[in-house]
Amino acid sequence: MLTLIGFDVSNYFNMVKLALAIKGIEYKTVILYPNQTDEYLLKSPMGKVPALETDQGVLTETNVILEYLDEAYPNSPLYPGSTFEKAKIRELVKMAELYIELPARRCHSEAFFGQKVDDLTKKEVKRALYKGIEGIARSAKFNPYLAGEQLTAADIVFLYSADLAAAVAGKLFAVDLLEMAPGAKQLMDKLNQLDDVIQIAEDRKLANIEFKKYIASLS
Repeated sequence: MLTLIGFDVSNYFNMVKLALAIKGIEYKTVILYPNQTDEYLLKSPMGKVPALETDQGVLTETNVILEYLDEAYPNSPLYPGSTFEKAKIRELVKMAELYIELPARRCHSEAFFGQKVDDLTKKEVKRALYKGIEGIARSAKFNPYLAGEQLTAADIVFLYSADLAAAVAGKLFAVDLLEMAPGAKQLMDKLNQLDDVIQIAEDRKLANIEFKKYIASLS
């Protein structure tokens, strides 16, 4: 049986968790925060989460895990279609991560934990998020999902990237980021109504209590 390592506040952990739920894959969970212990570095070379233990070994990096799950468990495909269509889904996954999730992450400390971020960083993040969401708007179909009529890995990554990025943009820049990509807000509403997404949100709320204690212990 697969074992998913990580914690329920991590958006990347939740991307894999949702993929497993959509595909109906049984798995175990080991709750663990990122760390640099020798034991964990043998599993996750950078000490990051999530990590997925399989019978063949451990996989890290969320996009790699999503692609592995789709090949190993082909039911309810997350990368459906022709070779080109699959590549377009991978393109949207990469765009959501590089141009939405990662820029916003630079301001998570101020938006969510009350730790001040310098003005230059915020200026760079604001510019990057504008460019990123505009790029998504040009690339995605929103019909109703990013790649068309079927939910794909691109929607999973967008869901758990855009929600945090939109919160950053709203709190720090007073901007409704999702309004900048017509169809994005409707897509987020649709995804957030899924039973699996609702359950993951509940799990995240509960886990956030312990996570805040963990963050406080580091300071």
